[in-house]
Amino acid sequence: MASVVPMNKHSAMSDAEHALRVDLAAAFRLADRFGWSQLVWNHITARCPDNPNHFLINPMGIRWDEMTASLLVKVDVEGNTVEVLDGDGLVPKAGFVIHSGVFEARPNVNAIVHTHTNDGVAVSALKDGLQPLCMEALFFYNNMGYHPFEGTSMDNDERTRLAKSLGSHKAMIMQNHAPLTVGGSVGEAFVLMYWLQRACEIQMKVLASNMPWTIVPADVAEHYSKQETEPRDITEDFRPGVHEWPALKRLLDRDDPSYMV
Repeated sequence: MASVVPMNKHSAMSDAEHALRVDLAAAFRLADRFGWSQLVWNHITARCPDNPNHFLINPMGIRWDEMTASLLVKVDVEGNTVEVLDGDGLVPKAGFVIHSGVFEARPNVNAIVHTHTNDGVAVSALKDGLQPLCMEALFFYNNMGYHPFEGTSMDNDERTRLAKSLGSHKAMIMQNHAPLTVGGSVGEAFVLMYWLQRACEIQMKVLASNMPWTIVPADVAEHYSKQETEPRDITEDFRPGVHEWPALKRLLDRDDPSYMV
């Protein structure tokens, strides 16, 4: 295992923010392992625990496989840079617009994952969007927003429309663009994107087969949704992130814990 030098904590940084930075850096490293990265673009963000109007975002020019806790930039919902610990701290406008709009409108959201995988973008271009074809897709049954394409998200006024499109849902497909997931924690938002990415891959394989296909009946899909949100005991608990996130972080800790720096 690689040796790790602990992150040089800023004197004003709380233990909660330090832990959040480590979790968020882990999400980038894991996303890259799963093939979700696109050069240096796209974003995973998290609301700061000590100030709900601040959030952490990845700076421009950093690959996801080299992300560390100290490279994350703290910004506010108005687009101002609050704190840079390492690097130049340059934040791309599109990342700020998309993520700040969600954080400002949804106080219960603490993390956002936005990726541009091939299958995610492909489903975003389909007129009917994500279909209930498999268990993975059922995490988003009646829980998916759709946002029409407006070009690259550079205009601040799109924030309001993005938030309205997402509504109270746990995910959104930005049409002709890419998917986005939200969660109460980094782990929840990350694992939701894992299931959404899988659902998109499966759907595109089904469509490519040119064979007749079926969807899950509405009553069964609704039953599945209840099973996911209301487990009767721990053996039935498969809410996204509860069990998967600690296991995924153990994978990083074993192979390359340098993300913690």
